[in-house]
Amino acid sequence: MTANDVPDLAEMPGDWRRALAVVAHPDDLEYGCAAAVAGWTDAGKEVVYVLATRGEAGIDTLAPDVCGPLREREQRDSAAVVGVDTVEFLDHRDGVVEYGTALRRDIAAAIRRHRPELVVTLNHRDTWGGGPGAPWNTPDHRAVGRAALDAAADAGNRWIFPELTEEGLEPWDGVRWVAVAASSTPTHAVDAGPGLERAVRSLLCHRTYIEALTDQDPEEYVRSFLAGTTGGAADRFGGRPAVTFELFPR
Repeated sequence: MTANDVPDLAEMPGDWRRALAVVAHPDDLEYGCAAAVAGWTDAGKEVVYVLATRGEAGIDTLAPDVCGPLREREQRDSAAVVGVDTVEFLDHRDGVVEYGTALRRDIAAAIRRHRPELVVTLNHRDTWGGGPGAPWNTPDHRAVGRAALDAAADAGNRWIFPELTEEGLEPWDGVRWVAVAASSTPTHAVDAGPGLERAVRSLLCHRTYIEALTDQDPEEYVRSFLAGTTGGAADRFGGRPAVTFELFPR
């Protein structure tokens, strides 16, 4: 236990071979857990990215038909930096992703296609952080995070979305954990140190988005942000910079 009686963070399980990361937008994983992904792929694990949208509504100065393809390219480039070769898009509309059976079906289909043991998603709760004054989370993050948690079970039940079996996607009940990045109540962590430089380069691939977001020098902004997020958990993880997760076993 730490001095303020907050439990230390446990090491994330390592006895798995395939992970599927399911998030709403390009850059969600780079702001969250790319350093962990770099460490996983270095260890020979396979990681696939699935994004609900192409982030086409994310830049006010770019029309969606211009923005979407650009952000898709940036996402593929950023994934490659941390060893991820497969990036899929589900083509839900950015900004208006709805939690429901259509989204659950799409994510369950991705789980059946890729057959992961670990599913990674982003904070599905109403706010970022706990307590009064915490910033409100976006509808897309909430919808996709909740749907990913539910789809981990849906994928293994042949009587939920039976049309997937008819399409050749056999049930997969092999998801052992769902890990939620950027949770206000993390339970586990991955050492961010070995993958941190690649995480910086990975987030920098989203240069168009970053330049629209801030007037700060992009590299300065990225390094400061990632140092803050990974360093903030170090006191609960043996002094090491950490990518944190709330782990839900299945």
